Amino acid sequence: MLKQAPLHMLYLLTFNLVLFYPVSVLAAENKEGKFYGAKMTEYPDWFKESFLNFPDDIEEAKESGKRLVVFFQQNGCPYCNALVERNLAQKNIAEKVKKNFDIVGINMWGDREVTYVNGKQYSEKTLAEALKVQFTPTLLFYDENGKIILRLNGYRSPRKFNVDLDYVAQRKENDIKYRDYVKANLPPTKSSKNMHKEDFFKKEPFDLKVASNNKTPIAVFFEQKDCPDCDTLHSKVLPDKDLRNIISKFEAVQLDMWSKTPVVTPGGKKTTAREWAKILDVKFAPSIVVFNEKGKEIIRTEGSFKVFHTQGILDYVLSGAYEKQPSFQRYLTDRADHIREQGKDVDIWNYADQKPGERK
Repeated sequence: MLKQAPLHMLYLLTFNLVLFYPVSVLAAENKEGKFYGAKMTEYPDWFKESFLNFPDDIEEAKESGKRLVVFFQQNGCPYCNALVERNLAQKNIAEKVKKNFDIVGINMWGDREVTYVNGKQYSEKTLAEALKVQFTPTLLFYDENGKIILRLNGYRSPRKFNVDLDYVAQRKENDIKYRDYVKANLPPTKSSKNMHKEDFFKKEPFDLKVASNNKTPIAVFFEQKDCPDCDTLHSKVLPDKDLRNIISKFEAVQLDMWSKTPVVTPGGKKTTAREWAKILDVKFAPSIVVFNEKGKEIIRTEGSFKVFHTQGILDYVLSGAYEKQPSFQRYLTDRADHIREQGKDVDIWNYADQKPGERK
């Protein structure tokens, strides 16, 4: 039998259980659950045992020379599992986190009472809603005054996560913008030196101003040169036939987030790709920022991509589902169920079943 998880982490692993169930039992009970491809996770015992009073947690972290990190996750989340088993399982990362941070786990669907930094009371799920948590894991890093310094939406590779931790641990937020810090400090790796082109990308000039009778949503791909994750997006995700069909119904634009390429935003403002990325607070390459047909940003996804989630994010806006279902995670679960009802497989972890460079 596997080691039993602490009580506060079981809240992170299941919606309803409050007893000390072994992780192996949780995994068995989840086999027929809605989270297809679920991976049950045993969380490190050095996560903080918190009464979920964030002002107290911030003060206690400060007294120890640390900072507070709030870790939103959900039952069976494979990306949360990757964060624990690929990142926190590495000694240098684990030691850095333990030295510099107190991590408090929050179940984005949970019912425990939380006192937020402003003193207001929430349940875990209403706090997640108030903070617009749409992805798991989502990590919020707080300074000593309760201000969010950095927000990580989704899984980050160990290489990038190390840089993220350094930015907050070294208190660099007063010296340099996060995205500039990452650009200067991210270790180099082999990648394409050029931007990848796709036939569905709009050609210059990039005038995205929305007309009153517009019926086409907009997807803006913020990328950069020498970007391994951009390579992966184009070689292993965008070749997917169904995904390309969805994208074809968007006005899709690719922008180098560091360039001075002229852009007219959906709101009609003339700017550059670099300045617009800064205004939108785009921190990661690649990022896909999705606007509805009226030019309002609905959702974005950052950093690492898989086919199913990328399809879901775009279809969430294209179908108008966001108007009826404000929770993207609930929409994604329902979408997976619908696909399986049609006799098709759903694997949220896989890339396109295709060799790089091929097109279906």
